[in-house]
Amino acid sequence: MADPDQGERLAQLEARINRLKAKDAPRPHQETHYSQANLAWRMVIELVAGLLIGFGIGYGLDTLLGTIPIFLVIFTLLGLAAGVKTMMRSAAEIQRDAGKPGTGGDERAGNGD
Repeated sequence: MADPDQGERLAQLEARINRLKAKDAPRPHQETHYSQANLAWRMVIELVAGLLIGFGIGYGLDTLLGTIPIFLVIFTLLGLAAGVKTMMRSAAEIQRDAGKPGTGGDERAGNGD
């Protein structure tokens, strides 16, 4: 037969295991929104990527066709325009998300700090 103390000891062991698991469990990330520096880097990377892609296409076409400055200048400017457009779209997305409750914003608002 089972020892009557065994059920109590088993419950204590389970409680101890649960406490240790809770102590070692990874804590959830408290910031669910991007920091301002991350958002700025995202926008800079989008702008530079547009420039580089336009430059690459222009240089490639100029090399193939033998017209060195024409397509390089045109596609670099088109890449700049595409990068700025993408950057502005990202900024609008960030502003739209900042207006939603529970996403970003000033956490101190409302408590007088």
